[in-house]
Amino acid sequence: MSAFSVKRRILSLWLPRLPTDRLQRLRSHSGAPVNHQASIVVARHSNALQIAALDDAAAKFGLEIGLPLANARAVCPDVQVFDADPAADRLLLNHIADWCDRFTPLVALDAPGALFLDITGCAHLFGGEAALMQMLCRALVAQGFIVSAAIAGTSVCARTLCRHSHGRIVADGAEAEAVRALPVFTLGAGQAITNGLRRAGLKTIGDVASRARFEITARFGADFTALLEQALGQSDAPISPRKPLPDYIVEKRFPEPIATDGVISATLSSLATMLVGAMDKQGKGARRLEASFFRTDGAVRSIVVETGQAVTKVAVIDRLFRERLDAIADPLDPGFGFDLIRLSAGRTEIVVQQQRDLDANVHDNDELAALIDRIAARVGPRRVIVHLPVDTHIPERAMRAAPAQHHLIAASTAVWPARTEDEPPLRPLRLFEHPELIDVGLVEAPDKPPKHFTWRRAFHRIVHVEGPERVSMEWWRAQDAMPTRDYFRIEDEAGQRFWLFRNGLYGEVVEPKWFMHGLFA
Repeated sequence: MSAFSVKRRILSLWLPRLPTDRLQRLRSHSGAPVNHQASIVVARHSNALQIAALDDAAAKFGLEIGLPLANARAVCPDVQVFDADPAADRLLLNHIADWCDRFTPLVALDAPGALFLDITGCAHLFGGEAALMQMLCRALVAQGFIVSAAIAGTSVCARTLCRHSHGRIVADGAEAEAVRALPVFTLGAGQAITNGLRRAGLKTIGDVASRARFEITARFGADFTALLEQALGQSDAPISPRKPLPDYIVEKRFPEPIATDGVISATLSSLATMLVGAMDKQGKGARRLEASFFRTDGAVRSIVVETGQAVTKVAVIDRLFRERLDAIADPLDPGFGFDLIRLSAGRTEIVVQQQRDLDANVHDNDELAALIDRIAARVGPRRVIVHLPVDTHIPERAMRAAPAQHHLIAASTAVWPARTEDEPPLRPLRLFEHPELIDVGLVEAPDKPPKHFTWRRAFHRIVHVEGPERVSMEWWRAQDAMPTRDYFRIEDEAGQRFWLFRNGLYGEVVEPKWFMHGLFA
């Protein structure tokens, strides 16, 4: 191992009352008076309603998670009961994780109510690990959450510590001693394994660690053995951050929250200058930019812009974010103000220098790409598209729509099927979403096109026919039928050209019906 390698430091953040805290916050935001009555959240398990979460008032009555609702009412008749809402709890946990991005970009979910923060190399920015943990927990408590936190060299050790006590900070290499006296349930291995350990007389993590590993593996499985070693600091497992780490990050913190548009725009411009300077040192430009605005009340707003070419100019970044801010339907509400603004480049690429003074095509491509970026920033990248040819015999799929930002060069160099001069196109210029039935009267031969037809109350006499053309239809395969259909190009007396097909498969003669599927003009 290199002498300059940095040991990982993981902060585990546990919110044991997350469901009830969410309900209490909803009541406070709605203006309802503070209610100190005991509250529980119930969910159905094994056809019975059991307590899934409870607040401190309910815990004082001796209620606990897993207790049937009937027993809880017997102990506390006045308890308030709410249905569990896992989706709302996950959404709130994700919002808390967004807010935690202000401390480190490596934040991982530890469902159902906990987070992992990889604070390796960034704790000194906040005055050390103890100051960072106090700052984070104090802010969450002010937002109405009950929090427990711990810091250790492995994620499992930190999680085990915060499940037992709050505020523990374990030095690197001291994980085994820190968790030795903790009860086995803090490992979070599941109720079956915990009960099995207790029946075997292993009540603490130290008791389990004193046994041979092969004995533990034979009785409780290799997964539990790996969990135990991670809690003891003997091995480690990486966390899975919610978001990939951006290539470049610049940010600015404010001693006093800001709320005016002018200050926000000026801050974004200064951050763009810093970001471009950092990328320019390595000859790179940004393809995806994200601006994050952290409010003092814990809310986080993010704005993302993408570009078709690598951006290396501050003015271009300013213009794109200005277009995006002017176009968002939900205004950027600062609330009581932003205390942190961050600008990150999530995707970058090396900038290739081109001859721009003599090559007019390069200037045209740059101007077109810049125009597409501005329109995409205003209306969304998926609404600015180009069409690319597809090698298929299915007319509906002969082309595909692709985002113009990422496929502009491919669209400019795409080769479409050539059209013979003074001849109609091989495919209709207009296709109907649902083919329309036409009246052909009596047909002499079922497999041949009619001599006239009536469509939309207009009579058409056929003077020229091309076909049949057998076109593959994929949806016929699902019906175990022959995957072909015969199409005809028809021209009437007025010179109009149509695309017709007969129902059924090739060779069928039972009650033939003809349909109009497209127009050539």
